[in-house]
Amino acid sequence: MKTMHERFMRLAIDKARQGIKNGQTPFGVCISKDDEVVSCVHNIVWENMDITAHAEIHAIREACKKLNTVDLSGCVIYSTCEPCPMCFSACHWAKISTIVYGTRIEDAKKLGFSELTIPNDTMKRLSNSPIEVVGNILRDENLELFKLWSEQEHKRVY
Repeated sequence: MKTMHERFMRLAIDKARQGIKNGQTPFGVCISKDDEVVSCVHNIVWENMDITAHAEIHAIREACKKLNTVDLSGCVIYSTCEPCPMCFSACHWAKISTIVYGTRIEDAKKLGFSELTIPNDTMKRLSNSPIEVVGNILRDENLELFKLWSEQEHKRVY
């Protein structure tokens, strides 16, 4: 199972790298269903001047359109960083089955992002959400995204 998680996480990492090259923040997401990619995107907050355009939200929007449904049951979302409370909520409402993430939300906060450092496990427990949460997949590779982004001359946070 870990190999499958690594495969899809690497796709999310590649998208995050693409986003960094395009002046975006270091976050990428891949959504899969039945071992197939449904959507794979990076954060587009600065591109769209939309503070809600996190990679998870962008990926969920694409997946819903592609599958022609708002019910993403059976889907797994791979995020280079632990989803923020907004993104966790969107995953819950979309009925995504599993969240797999690389770095922790506290890692993003250390870089200056305005994160609400409420871990997904806490949100899952407090809300009694059925979402499975799997963390720290390819953590070191995901941390490299933060390093790559930090080296950018014109990096921006939100």
